[in-house]
Amino acid sequence: MDPDVQCEELTGSRWTELVSSMKNSKTIRLDDCSLSRSHCEDLCSVFSTNQSLKELKLNNNELKDEGVKVLCKGLLTPSCNLELLWLQNCSLTGACCESLCSVLSKKPSLTELHLGDNKLETSGGKVLCQGLLDPNCKIRSLTLSYCELTKDNAELLTSVLRTKPTLKELNLSNNELGDGAIKQLCRGLMDPNCNLELLHLENCGVTAESCADLGNVLHTKPSLIDLAVGDNKFGDAGLALLCQGLLHPNCKIQKLWLWECGLTAASCQDLSNLISTKESLIEMSLITNSLGDAGMDLLCQGLKDPKCKLQSLWLRECGLTSACCESVSSVLSTNKSLKELQIGSNKLEDEGVKVICEGLRQPSCNIESIWLGDSDATAGCCDSIAAVISSKPCLREIDLSNNMLEDEGVRKLYEAVKSPNCKLKHLVLYDIYWSSEVDDELQALEESKPGLKIIS
Repeated sequence: MDPDVQCEELTGSRWTELVSSMKNSKTIRLDDCSLSRSHCEDLCSVFSTNQSLKELKLNNNELKDEGVKVLCKGLLTPSCNLELLWLQNCSLTGACCESLCSVLSKKPSLTELHLGDNKLETSGGKVLCQGLLDPNCKIRSLTLSYCELTKDNAELLTSVLRTKPTLKELNLSNNELGDGAIKQLCRGLMDPNCNLELLHLENCGVTAESCADLGNVLHTKPSLIDLAVGDNKFGDAGLALLCQGLLHPNCKIQKLWLWECGLTAASCQDLSNLISTKESLIEMSLITNSLGDAGMDLLCQGLKDPKCKLQSLWLRECGLTSACCESVSSVLSTNKSLKELQIGSNKLEDEGVKVICEGLRQPSCNIESIWLGDSDATAGCCDSIAAVISSKPCLREIDLSNNMLEDEGVRKLYEAVKSPNCKLKHLVLYDIYWSSEVDDELQALEESKPGLKIIS
């Protein structure tokens, strides 16, 4: 069996036993296991004998530069055919990037590298790019989020985009790049050799100034299907420029993350047009934008369009109230493609939740996951929620966390979950307080339905 260990300190006989089991493993996962340089030396012995090892995940270990340098020596052995390497949050700096560069340039088998949450800084990023630019490097997926990269890394990263047609996924989120660097990267993205499919630039200092450049990339590159630009304050003006590319027929976007971008109801007509015309779009996040009820009503017009194929929509903390719930309910009763709706952390209150539940109960509604946590709901709406749970076998997950349901409301949910029609897998009830008697009933319920997990 492939070792899959998390949050366990591995010492003595336990570690010896695990190393022995790795001889024929295809995947090794040892996240958050207090590994150090000495463990890396033992892993090198595995690399030298196990030709079938393809994936190694060592996230959240204090390997430091010394450990990774040792690890890289093992990765360079002829018998090593590793394809995927995860080293997120391993206390690395730019000092280990020469070793990683050597692996990238000499191991074409390595196609996926995750180095997020390490202080590689500008100098380390530049060294790493030298390996990425090597003709032998066949990297497909690269994660460099939270690596303290700067605008000075943009030139070499642009060269990578221009010369590495194998690169499909690039995550640069949470680095201080700024508009100048984004504009430069966009020139690389427009190169005919660039085949990028996923681009994550969350919290990278994107403003309205560079949204036009990103829009040009979107209408020029049908290969780009996953774009995350959340936590950038480009506002309504920036979104309007971005939508010029998103709405172009060449754009085939599937996933679009726009959380906390300073958007208001003024953006919702463009977003509604996008939802109703872009049939490739299946997932969108608008979390923490002040859309308000007026904005939500506009979005719902797009969601009700027969051409809308959206499957997942995240709308937490969008300034919504019960006033927009009729529109939401109308969407739920007509839109057959929508599978996941996160609309919690809005002041929906009991009346709003009841109206939403009317839509959820309609035969045409195919929702599998609904998030109504932190909605100022009480036991007063639990009859409506219970009716949904007991009548919708397609429903797999419902989140009602941080609502004042108390014993009365939780007991109503309990009775609904007991129904043979209920196929729930996750009932999420964080920060809801009930008596010990109700707690015993919930435990018994979980034991009686093996597929159910009550999360509290």
